[in-house]
Amino acid sequence: MRSTGSFLRHRISVWVLCVCLLGACATHDATQPSANSTQLALPPQASPAVLPSWRDGAARSAILQFVANVTREGSSTYVPPDARIAVFDNDGTLWSEQPMPFQLSFMIEQLKAAAPQHPEWQRNPAYKTLLAHDVTALAQHRKELLQLLEVANSGMSADAYDQSIKTWLASARHPQLNRLYTELVYQPQLELLSLLRVHGFKVWIVSGGTAEFMRVWAEKAYGVPPEQVIGTQEKLKSEVRDGKPVLIRQPGFDFVDDGPGKPVGIFRAIGRRPILAFGNSDGDREMLEYTASGPGATLALLLHHDDAQREFAYDRQSSLARLDKAWDEALARKWIIVSMKQDWTTVYPTPNP
Repeated sequence: MRSTGSFLRHRISVWVLCVCLLGACATHDATQPSANSTQLALPPQASPAVLPSWRDGAARSAILQFVANVTREGSSTYVPPDARIAVFDNDGTLWSEQPMPFQLSFMIEQLKAAAPQHPEWQRNPAYKTLLAHDVTALAQHRKELLQLLEVANSGMSADAYDQSIKTWLASARHPQLNRLYTELVYQPQLELLSLLRVHGFKVWIVSGGTAEFMRVWAEKAYGVPPEQVIGTQEKLKSEVRDGKPVLIRQPGFDFVDDGPGKPVGIFRAIGRRPILAFGNSDGDREMLEYTASGPGATLALLLHHDDAQREFAYDRQSSLARLDKAWDEALARKWIIVSMKQDWTTVYPTPNP
């Protein structure tokens, strides 16, 4: 298992390589693994009003069959409500993540906003290449850019940081799709979250992004309250300022909730093994393994980004959110692979007028 430090450096390095893509189109053709249709007994025909943005097929049927099985009292697969735990990755599973994780876009804006207070940055090669969107040069200055990001995103109170996120999300728009970031949640997943809650599931977000970033908007976007968000934990320090206790953000991270960190984060926060897990990349593999290896009925799902027309296409060869080892394991263990192109009739909610 990689150490927290090395895992974080790898994740940030991948993010850094994506910085200059802010103005570039990411709808590239990927090396597509062949689709796998897990053979399952189809449930009775469900009303079109149930998961309306999901096409009839193996994925939708598997979800409906699973929900029916674990909620049917008296059956051998019944799961009591207090054990109906569902966990979802966020980036690339509940909303888009290309051309870079949206939180990284926010962090870069924070860095630019902080630049006037740091005139020494003008001589920093990492800052110069950031402004120039120079991919080759950025790859040579990963450590320096990480240090700048840590400085720009620390020192303020937790409350002030929350407000800065709200302010950014209110106006920031995706560079290719020209929509607010919070409009780029997936409509089929909103329907699935609702279906699970109606049937007594408690839904948690388990993300490599920071909990501080997600908790500000996750309840409005997904109906998931702040206490049900598990994420990477940034360093905080309790201080008294102007006679009031406040939490002050510090450089660095206490815990990285990605890859092998996800089962740890789940255990620490929930204390129960989930029975349903939904991810989209190798960073979610351990979370899916942890869930699928539990006793009784379980369901592990992977979202395959294979729709370059309506969203983005990427999997094995992607430098960001690669779906490679998790794909192979999904085939071997017969996890459910959801094709964005084939299984979803729509991707995003209808824009507000």
